[in-house]
Amino acid sequence: MSENQGRFTKDMLQNLLRDIRVEAGLNQVSLANRLGHPQSYVSKYESGERRLARCSVTRACDPLRKGGLMKPNPRFLEQTGVFWSNVRLISQLNGYTDRKTGQVKNPSLADMKSALQKIGLHGNHLVDQYNVATSFGQMLSEYFQHRANVLNSFVEPRLMDAQRAKDLFESLHSQLSPTCPIPMNKQKGEKRAPAYFTSIINMIIESNSDGLPCDYDPRELTTVTRSGEPIQTLSRRLDRAFPSPMDPIAVWEVKEYYYTTTFGSRVADGVYETLLDGMELQDLWENQGIKVEHYLMLDAHYTWWVCGRSYLCRIIDMLHMGSVDEVLFGYEVMERLPTIVQNWVDRVRTGIAS
Repeated sequence: MSENQGRFTKDMLQNLLRDIRVEAGLNQVSLANRLGHPQSYVSKYESGERRLARCSVTRACDPLRKGGLMKPNPRFLEQTGVFWSNVRLISQLNGYTDRKTGQVKNPSLADMKSALQKIGLHGNHLVDQYNVATSFGQMLSEYFQHRANVLNSFVEPRLMDAQRAKDLFESLHSQLSPTCPIPMNKQKGEKRAPAYFTSIINMIIESNSDGLPCDYDPRELTTVTRSGEPIQTLSRRLDRAFPSPMDPIAVWEVKEYYYTTTFGSRVADGVYETLLDGMELQDLWENQGIKVEHYLMLDAHYTWWVCGRSYLCRIIDMLHMGSVDEVLFGYEVMERLPTIVQNWVDRVRTGIAS
């Protein structure tokens, strides 16, 4: 390739990235916030002053992709218990993270079979006698690749630290002048402050709920009724319910751990509580035909990414097992939650109209 051709390709890339950003309705500051960088980062690569590596180009484009939200990939829904047994065991045997790169692993079929053989299993269900992937092995391989891609490229950039969450909270609070609850965190001393992520979520919901009520701190168990009788009461109280914990349209849990220094049992228990809630709501749907939308919203880059990537993998597994309808990671609440709340409002209005 000639020097001019290379320069032309570089110019094309700069223009393309700028055009995609403008088409998405974002200015440089907004895109930089989503990427976790200062505005100068976007300005420099759009002007050609900064050269982006291939992986950085992918990351720069990621917040602009349509359909990039963390809903389950339909290809991996309704897999059998055998499939998820393999996912869990192979993940445990191979490890979740590449310690050298800090990225979530995407094991090869050879890695999977070797790991199973080390504990006395054969792995013949993954590859045939000619070492060609079986349909089951191919599906497993594609799932591991999907899980690694979404966590490494989509989730990690959206997880915020306390300062980034504080800046976003203060900006929203100034813009919206909310009347919804602004809870405080459970820290002491200098760390005592608003629960930034929870408050951001509350403000987004209030500003998009068209005046409908929302229970931001339910003090009762979630109950679903039919014809004046309770037909399902969940085992524990959830963090939030819309419009109320009695016959809700949606329920959700918020997990923000900005000041946690280790990934302790409290954080892990929160993941399994969401799994329990999901099992009960799945039972409600399958046996009663009533759908209550179930969300998990979490943030804290150090806790979840640096300390808890294995649990992020488990959360992606839970998502595809149907235990939760959607997971919102960090800044994604800004991108996705307004649309979700507007859909809740439509469901309530339609129910009233009918």
